[in-house]
Amino acid sequence: MKSVYNYIVKPKGERYNNSIDVDGKSLILNTEIFSHQYVNREAEVISLPSVGVSELKVGDTVIVHHNVFRRWHNVKGEEKNSRAFYKEGMYFVSEDQMFAYKRSQDWKALKGFCFIKPIKSTDKFSTEEEQPLMGTVKYTDGSLDVGDLVGFKPGSEYEFVIDGERLYRVYSHFITIKYEYQGNEEEYNPSWA
Repeated sequence: MKSVYNYIVKPKGERYNNSIDVDGKSLILNTEIFSHQYVNREAEVISLPSVGVSELKVGDTVIVHHNVFRRWHNVKGEEKNSRAFYKEGMYFVSEDQMFAYKRSQDWKALKGFCFIKPIKSTDKFSTEEEQPLMGTVKYTDGSLDVGDLVGFKPGSEYEFVIDGERLYRVYSHFITIKYEYQGNEEEYNPSWA
């Protein structure tokens, strides 16, 4: 089974990541289907498109847009699948809905994206825990080096949790400056991530 232009993926686990294990029991964190924060964003590539060349391979784990696995209610209150739904456990995903992939144990950002790890704020007069619009490159598409300290445009960051770390997905062309390290930069990962 192949699609002409889209990838076919299946979620790694369930459609939603809305429960955690506490002392051997499952605790449900959220029961709403419309909240994007609890939608699973990890998928496994089942099939590549028949047209075009791809750096992805069948079996790769990919980070996808939150609307791929999401369910919603129409105006009549009926629960519906996303437009990406193909059949139970399989979804169509276009290339612009995937942001990073994992082959073996290494994550790599897809072309046009970088994942930025926020750093702790050093401003003693600020109530913010992290430095705004600044961070270190964690996963790159090759346009920057891993570990670079960079700044990016306001509103260009989108939050993801990958392997227990909170990262910002930023378009590579929205990274506006590469800073020199001052020596006091410390990565910030909140305890909930």
